[in-house]
Amino acid sequence: MKMLDAGSVADQTAVGRYRWTICALIFFATTINYMDRQMLGLLAPLLQKDIGWTQVQYAQTVMVFTVAYAVGLATFGRIADRISTKVVYGGAMAMWSLAAMLHAIAATVPGFAAVRGLLGFGEAANFPVAIRTTALWFPKKERALATGLWNMGATVGGIVAPAFVPIAAVMWGWRATFIVGGAAGFVWLAVWLLVYRPPAEHASVSKRELDYIDSDRDESVEQRVSWLSVLKYRETWAFIFGKLLTDPVWWFYLFWLPKWLNESRHIDIANLGLPLIVIYTMASVGSVAGGWLSSRLMQRSHKPNVARKIAMGVCALCVLPIATLSLFQSLWYAVFAVGLASAAHQGWSANLVTTVGDVFPRRMVGTVVGIGGVAGMIGSFFYSGVIGETLQRTGQYWVLFAVGASAYLVALGIIHLLMPRMTPVKLEH
Repeated sequence: MKMLDAGSVADQTAVGRYRWTICALIFFATTINYMDRQMLGLLAPLLQKDIGWTQVQYAQTVMVFTVAYAVGLATFGRIADRISTKVVYGGAMAMWSLAAMLHAIAATVPGFAAVRGLLGFGEAANFPVAIRTTALWFPKKERALATGLWNMGATVGGIVAPAFVPIAAVMWGWRATFIVGGAAGFVWLAVWLLVYRPPAEHASVSKRELDYIDSDRDESVEQRVSWLSVLKYRETWAFIFGKLLTDPVWWFYLFWLPKWLNESRHIDIANLGLPLIVIYTMASVGSVAGGWLSSRLMQRSHKPNVARKIAMGVCALCVLPIATLSLFQSLWYAVFAVGLASAAHQGWSANLVTTVGDVFPRRMVGTVVGIGGVAGMIGSFFYSGVIGETLQRTGQYWVLFAVGASAYLVALGIIHLLMPRMTPVKLEH
């Protein structure tokens, strides 16, 4: 391969690669996370018939999930900095897997709202704890690539769910489908509890690999800080605005793409699978490509400020074609434009969250990521209202895609203004 010379491959083999096993575990957790999240939307036609909920009641159920997810991000973001990663991640997986299985016994709208809230709260742990784990197991020059790899689980889950859930529902019914989906999480939990240890305590991590993992860390700043004190830093606000402005675009894709394909491109439910699989496949490639580009730039420049911002700028430009969807009637132009934008979002996200590990000490990473995630959910909550009002009044999607096309460049400008050099944060004593 041209990307890696023989010497670098030999060096990596000599150093050790157990950290990539941990990355793989995070990838599978993220895949399960997104599969469980999407099951309700995929099963909604059957549930609406059996439960008898209205469109408003369904929307309210989704809103319960959103609010619970935001609360969970704030909670687990803080816990991730104080409690064992093994315990937090394992406990969260058990919680959201149980919640997924409890959907099978829900029989009323309030019952679904309750288990949906529990699912949202538990699932929120995945992102901040995964970022914290990445900061523990990878040096700065590999974090963007590692984040891109495990973040690909989100889009793999987006591919697997529509391929698996409808078939399972036809074969076994929607109740059994929820149980099977939740059971997958307990399989992961058993493996996690068996193999995970901190890198310094893990028998499979050689001294050379441990030295490599810790090669660019400043241990002197590893001290606890209060939640409110994190908001004193401009770097925190850079991450907050990055999430606030761009997370709503991804949630728009997640919840509204099937509806858009049906209403604007006249694709019936039976034929929605292939376009969605193409879009999410492209998104999964973008997650890795964005991380790879940033890591390569980091290896050459040794400057996180240069590597992350160039990669994020490329991603922001790749989103722009979705502003032209109203100019072309071709289904596959629309699919590939949205697929490119989805890929760009995943690459953007991988680099955005990596900036937190670049500028903050490890004990602050989970807290900052949690706060930023809450900001993203707040933006998503309100943007959902804008989406509903826009479609109710105009029936047009193009303006929503146009807003999404511009959000990343605006966010990047704000990020650069708030942290122009991306220098490591120095904590106040």
